Amino acid sequence: MKYCYSISRLILLLMFSLICVLGMSQQKQINDYASLVSLFKDWRAFEKPSMLKGAPDYTALNLNKRWPAFKLLQSKLNRIDTSSWTIEHKVDWMLVWAEMNGYDFNHRILKPWNRDPAFYKTIFTERSDVPAHEGPTHHAIIDVWKYTFPLSMAEKNNLINQLKVIEPLNEQAKLNLTGNAKELWIAGISDIQSQIDDLNDLLAKPGVKDDGVLHNIIQQSMASTQKLVKWLEAESIKKTGPSGIGKENYNWYAKNVHLVPMTWDDQVVLLKRELSRAWSSLKLEEHRNRNLPMLTEANTVSAYDTLKEKSVRSFLKFLDQQQLLTMKNYYEPALREHEGRFVPKDKRNFFLITMHYDPRPLYSHFYHWFELAQMDLEPHVSEIRREPLLYNIFDSRNEGMATAVEETFMNAGLYDDDPRVRELVYILIAQRAARGLGSLYAHANEMTMEEAGKIHAQYTPRGWMKTEKELLKFEQHLYMRQPGYGTSYITGKHLIDEAMAEYARAMELLGKKFSIKDFLDRMNQIGSVPPAIGALELTGNNIGILKASIKNNMY
Repeated sequence: MKYCYSISRLILLLMFSLICVLGMSQQKQINDYASLVSLFKDWRAFEKPSMLKGAPDYTALNLNKRWPAFKLLQSKLNRIDTSSWTIEHKVDWMLVWAEMNGYDFNHRILKPWNRDPAFYKTIFTERSDVPAHEGPTHHAIIDVWKYTFPLSMAEKNNLINQLKVIEPLNEQAKLNLTGNAKELWIAGISDIQSQIDDLNDLLAKPGVKDDGVLHNIIQQSMASTQKLVKWLEAESIKKTGPSGIGKENYNWYAKNVHLVPMTWDDQVVLLKRELSRAWSSLKLEEHRNRNLPMLTEANTVSAYDTLKEKSVRSFLKFLDQQQLLTMKNYYEPALREHEGRFVPKDKRNFFLITMHYDPRPLYSHFYHWFELAQMDLEPHVSEIRREPLLYNIFDSRNEGMATAVEETFMNAGLYDDDPRVRELVYILIAQRAARGLGSLYAHANEMTMEEAGKIHAQYTPRGWMKTEKELLKFEQHLYMRQPGYGTSYITGKHLIDEAMAEYARAMELLGKKFSIKDFLDRMNQIGSVPPAIGALELTGNNIGILKASIKNNMY
């Protein structure tokens, strides 16, 4: 790992140097930071496709027609000379650069509008726990969770207008979906099928059935979606091709879009290591705790309610008293909104199993909701970081941080009152490493999604991933749709750990005391940017220290 660490830092610095090289080697233009912000606004406006018959236009004709305009925007970005900019502004440049690379990759390789039926799902009933919905989505999705029922007149009219997109988009899907990715196609059918259930649930919302116009548009949307499902089922027998993007494309995407300086092979090594470490650490914990009572599940509503209240209080008190981060008044409401409810034993999936033993490991992962509350209530000063990064570029940061703090808080003493809870943390790490490893082999087309799922299930301790097949299918399907997402929990955690190490070492070399609170606060201030470039901003003017570390092969 010493070698991989050194190489990943070198790659990162070379990528960062590219910012200056591109600017100095091409025709000069206005080079102040305001020009980047203006270009960013133009880029985001362009990224939304024009409309066709009331729906976003993903036809090949339109995408090809727009390509020259995209290349012009990309050229303008590359001509900006950032050599005199602050690190923060250079990071913003790189975020726009990564987004444009994402557009390029989708156009050339991923092509979700062409290969991925789930791309055409419109209804989303819950907010994602990361800045935007996981996986590729079209530009006219409906977030039902943003509405309050019964609807006001303004909300009703807005929802009706949004629902009008479903029928023309479904019809367009039948023209656009000409790809041959067999597993993506078959798995995507269930996503479209689930939209019928979501629309039916929408009919049951207060006041909906009593409104004739709203009721009719929902019924039309259901009928249109059912037709699309039948068409997808009929076409599925013709699909024979692989769904993975291959190692070479995976490597380009990781480096140039998600800014993860690790190749497919690097990630395999890391995930295998983390899987082994989690299993061995679990067994050592079990040995250490052999004379302690086993954890017991909360198997009644009252037992779970007591457990979750105790856990919420314990978790928040620990973060505050141990000075792990600056506590905000919105943290407790954000956590309580997702504290969970009792689920009967035979209905629990992997995560619910852990929740009913002790919710605190997943409450740690719910750091997600702290970050989202911050985005909502304390928008970032940078317009480029204020909204979610496109193409799930945030995954290594948000999923990585949520995974990292599970172990960070544990090692800081969160479970000193009940050491057996530490076992749950290692089970969670093993599960995330196993599912990510399976997704890597699937993207290399060395395994099918089903075979990747077997790694996921068989290498999760205690057989807890064998209890609920729908979660298994959902996760492996998502990771096939969105390259890098399945590994982002572990690769992101690794990059967060690297950032902490760099920051701690920089503090030590400067004769300053390291503070985990300062580290987490600074990461939160930097925002939901990939940790590999966030680390450069974190260390400020200490980039010279990092270069010296690489030169001397200290890592």
